[in-house]
Amino acid sequence: MGPAPLELDAVTKRFGSFTAVRDLTMSVPKGSIVGFLGPNGAGKSTSLRMALGVLSPDKGKVSLFGAQPNIESLRHVGFLPEERGLYKKMTARATISYFARLKGMSAGESRKRADELLERMGLGDFARSRVSKLSKGMSQKVQILSSLAHQPDFLILDEPFSGLDPVNQQGLENMIIEEHKRGATILFSTHVMEHAERLCDSIVMMARGRKVFDGTLDEAFGALGRAVLIGVSAGFDLDAALKPKGFHINERSGDIWRVRLPAGVDAQDALRAAIDAGAPITSFRPEEARLRDVFVSLVSEAEAEDLRQSLAADTARKVA
Repeated sequence: MGPAPLELDAVTKRFGSFTAVRDLTMSVPKGSIVGFLGPNGAGKSTSLRMALGVLSPDKGKVSLFGAQPNIESLRHVGFLPEERGLYKKMTARATISYFARLKGMSAGESRKRADELLERMGLGDFARSRVSKLSKGMSQKVQILSSLAHQPDFLILDEPFSGLDPVNQQGLENMIIEEHKRGATILFSTHVMEHAERLCDSIVMMARGRKVFDGTLDEAFGALGRAVLIGVSAGFDLDAALKPKGFHINERSGDIWRVRLPAGVDAQDALRAAIDAGAPITSFRPEEARLRDVFVSLVSEAEAEDLRQSLAADTARKVA
């Protein structure tokens, strides 16, 4: 099957006294779509730059198609940087053709490919318009098309949905799916969880330079824990009724109680336990797992741990 398109082995990157990425290990399997998630400042862009050889790690190893990033391996990669930048005096068609030629396509092939992509993204009428005359959204699409014009084996997209309206975001999702069907491996960073939910085979979450999760969507939802929402009337204390049966109430909103499901227990077991306890049930709904909730939970835990470590370090310095 060949080496994974990308492997990072315990990489760390510092800028002076600031550690942007700390001991990151991750792998992007061939043929997968992997979401690289995290809030702004989590270390995602720095990690992607190390993956491409733009930055060298202070510690650890980067492997791109089984070797250190080099000119040959980078020919098989398409990259969309977070910082957008195009040659404003070039036309949309010439821009896409230019980047395709940098990756080894002939002049004729690159122009044909540019025309095909521009038509597909609804920009055919603007093929010969200068980039400076295009709207922000159009320029964004031109840059995206430039990253995949040479039909790379591996696409790395840094915040690709930023700056696109909902219609064009859907168009980009469709294009990512098409590129995947063609056989491309795709890694994209985002802080918009809905895109990752719809597209990804697996996800890697970052917070404060550290990896806080690496696995499938099902595993991510499992990390948060499953729950049901049970409504009761007459001020019934559902917490007191269910605790002896091994259930725990995470939170309450009025007469709606969030009941956490222990491992191996399903929603119907919680409903049965509530009925057996004599609860006057008014509503019952298994909680829908959302990646946004997993993200907030894990990022908050990472930030809290950082705060605890910082306070401990301050205390140790004062004692010393």
